[in-house]
Amino acid sequence: MPGTSVPEAGENTSRRLPKWVTSFGPQIVTGLIVGVLVGMLARSMAPAADGNENWLIGTLDTLGSSYVKLLTVAVVPLVFTAVVSSIANLRYVANAARLAVRTLLWFALTAFVAVVIGIVVGLLVQPGNHTDVTAAAEKAPATSGSWWAFLTGLVPTNFLGLGAKTTSTVAGDGADLAVTSTTSLSFNILQLLVVSAAIGIAALKVGDKAEPFLKLNASLLAIVQKVLWWIIRLAPIGTAALIGNAVASYGWDAIGSLGWFTAAVYIGLALVFFVVYPVLIRAHGLSVRKFYSGVWPATQLGFVSRSSIGTLPLTQRVTERNLGVPREYASFAVPLGATTKMDGCAAIYPAIAAIFVAEFYDLPLSITDYLLIVVVSVVGSAATAGTTGATVMLTLTLSTLGLPLAGVGLLLAVEPIVDMGRTAVNVTGQALVPTIVAKREGILDRNRFDAPRHGDPFSQDDSGISEDDTAIPAQHGPAEGSDTAPDRRESAPATA
Repeated sequence: MPGTSVPEAGENTSRRLPKWVTSFGPQIVTGLIVGVLVGMLARSMAPAADGNENWLIGTLDTLGSSYVKLLTVAVVPLVFTAVVSSIANLRYVANAARLAVRTLLWFALTAFVAVVIGIVVGLLVQPGNHTDVTAAAEKAPATSGSWWAFLTGLVPTNFLGLGAKTTSTVAGDGADLAVTSTTSLSFNILQLLVVSAAIGIAALKVGDKAEPFLKLNASLLAIVQKVLWWIIRLAPIGTAALIGNAVASYGWDAIGSLGWFTAAVYIGLALVFFVVYPVLIRAHGLSVRKFYSGVWPATQLGFVSRSSIGTLPLTQRVTERNLGVPREYASFAVPLGATTKMDGCAAIYPAIAAIFVAEFYDLPLSITDYLLIVVVSVVGSAATAGTTGATVMLTLTLSTLGLPLAGVGLLLAVEPIVDMGRTAVNVTGQALVPTIVAKREGILDRNRFDAPRHGDPFSQDDSGISEDDTAIPAQHGPAEGSDTAPDRRESAPATA
């Protein structure tokens, strides 16, 4: 009939699903909204008959923690295979040693700016003078940071830096006494980096005899990244559960008498996130919008999961796939940043918290004390590698200044709330520095960085690489300043 279009042969006539159903970005936003609503519902529900949390809070907690565990499981195989492959491919990347040095320098520079902002905000807001918290909230920390712990922590305790902790609980009385033991496994990411780097360097020294091992490692890396992609696709569900549990468990009641302190921390985080980072991005000729749209999946997951290590697989993936940082460099820089690059936990937070504790106990801080805060924040985050960063970093700062460690307990009530913002800033900075260094060294893939996102977690560039394609061509380092070339991707070597 006239005016009626007839589909050509082979054309798919099935009705397409709405974009929000299939696109990752809208799914994440939907997950956040659903999580907030479900969390409010769970918070309004009465506790269970036995006095424990209601079933909805329990469900949200189980789903959220399970998703973080799934991501954490992928950390050890991902870091090991990626670092070994990265070192093997450094044969094809110019100025590898300079990349490492400049990465550490930029870690220190951004940490310096962040801690200065933290000190200024703390002095202006004076959170310790605007609080109703009492000395009854004092509580000595269970663990504390030290410089010696960092040095000894570099020595691997076993092949992959794995550790086990057994906790025993006693229940009942008399003849009915029962002891239950629970064993949990953990890993030290810094030790894992040391082991992986040693094996990668050894493989290079062995030469041709190591080629079968490097090919096997490359295959394992591809398999791990495929599994990781499946886990990442569950992020909307994990996001809804994590934010829902946060709303149900914390709400706004926990802020209470620590409202000024919480506000000061978030003001400092906002200044770094919305001012310092964009200035650095623009200063290097990059699009602020493209950077944040590229790093967004990792930033939002860091916010709801409160774990830089748990977010590490996703941070590394977006750094490579969205921001255009070569895999050979990103697989070294991002895991290192996940342990030592913490602008939120190791710079802004300890600076403001130290000022809070000093004001609470009426202990004046001198210029020397503020300089010590800067020094500890710039170089001290390494002392917390592989541990719970913020609390351990705070104890390291307080002990260096001679302030009471019991002051840590004063801030525990709002720890989960401020930790969400801290981790989001941490994760964003861990992707920012490799991007800046890659740009300065002329190895940043601008086609990837500038590619449209289309609401998906990872961009699809002009070469047709799809979201679930795990192959990243090796980057041959061009001369510095040549990053304006239209296309620098080259074929990957056999061991890539």
